[in-house]
Amino acid sequence: MKLTFLGTGSAVPTRTRNTTALALQLEQRSEWWLFDCGEGTQHQVLRSTFTLPKLRRIFISHMHGDHCFGLPGLLATRSLQSAEMPLDLYGPAGLSDFIQGIRATTGTHFSYPLHVHGAKNGEIAFEDDEISVRAVEVVHAGKTFAYIVDEKSQPGRFRIEDATRLGIPAGPIYAKLKRGASATLDDGRVIDGKTLVDPPRSGRKLALIFDSCDSSNVLPFAQNADLMLHEATFLESRDKEHAHEY
Repeated sequence: MKLTFLGTGSAVPTRTRNTTALALQLEQRSEWWLFDCGEGTQHQVLRSTFTLPKLRRIFISHMHGDHCFGLPGLLATRSLQSAEMPLDLYGPAGLSDFIQGIRATTGTHFSYPLHVHGAKNGEIAFEDDEISVRAVEVVHAGKTFAYIVDEKSQPGRFRIEDATRLGIPAGPIYAKLKRGASATLDDGRVIDGKTLVDPPRSGRKLALIFDSCDSSNVLPFAQNADLMLHEATFLESRDKEHAHEY
């Protein structure tokens, strides 16, 4: 997993900081995911190694403009680049109405299937065979979500060097042994794949927390996280009272 900050500013962009956007690149996948999409995010993408046609999922924490105003332009540009891969959006109530309003008032059409999913507190927003993303509500304005990205346990490494030492020829038989199954060689030997595969590797966990004045709800879900990323706008030494107010 690789995280790239496309924006780390607060509500107003500056010359050196854009509004919130965070890219997640997943190993062995040709796609990437985006968390929040502040104004100007597509310009930040142009300065990165990412391309919009490869963007597969977008997770929005809440519907404040500095976290979602970049969506209309980014979605439209992705279409103008003739993207065909489906794009899934996840976020709080209002996200679907926001997208539909943009399409209706601007006549924007997309070259790709666009699916909008409503996130719910404590529930899995997305899951496949390798990874899950859970939405957890934090205290801010309206519905605001943090996201817990949880990678499932990975199969142990197949020890090719041991297979070679045993004289097992490379080919389709390796795939069978990697799964931990037994295979019979041409010379009659039966090889137990479990003896050639390391123990399963624990998956990695990311806790991604954006605007919040109280994110304690995340703690039960973020236990043993490999990385926690938490936005912070106010300095304790200078802005403590201001922080509590907002």
